[in-house]
Amino acid sequence: MKNNKRLHFSVYLSLVTLLTTRLALAENVEIYLSDMLDNTQSGYCIDIARAQGPKANPDDGLQGHTCYSPKGELMVDQIFDTTQFADNLLYMPEFDVCAEIASAESGSSIGLAPCNGSEAQSFMFSGKGTIVPSSNPNMCVTVAEATRTGRSDVNQIKVLTLELCSEDKKAYQSWAVRTGL
Repeated sequence: MKNNKRLHFSVYLSLVTLLTTRLALAENVEIYLSDMLDNTQSGYCIDIARAQGPKANPDDGLQGHTCYSPKGELMVDQIFDTTQFADNLLYMPEFDVCAEIASAESGSSIGLAPCNGSEAQSFMFSGKGTIVPSSNPNMCVTVAEATRTGRSDVNQIKVLTLELCSEDKKAYQSWAVRTGL
């Protein structure tokens, strides 16, 4: 009986250590396009569409938007948790949602939904390079060439879709991560 208690306590300590280590390694980042393209400030980040910070609605899906990190911190509608990359998830902890596609075909938009471990939410991304759906690694998360402005001329927006990965579109398909400046 005494050995069972030690075993249970040992298993408990192992689980606590594992969870604590994972939480300690968690890093909130923005996912930004490696190429500045036509952005006049700090490049394009993956962002909740039509967002206004904490009032963002995940039902609006994702877009490319001027990054906020030059203000010194990350904004809630652009924060992703790096620990989830290993599980092939693009997880937004402030809203408890994951990126999701309706289909892995060209032109498909990228939405957000409660995380459920489905194939539609599985993306391969190491923190640098392309972001591709696990179900079709030939398709890349891509910002459009056309740009529009948001609430002001400094807020630049691009549609975010899946497109065939291509060297010609590399500037629109290569992503990296960074913490607040």
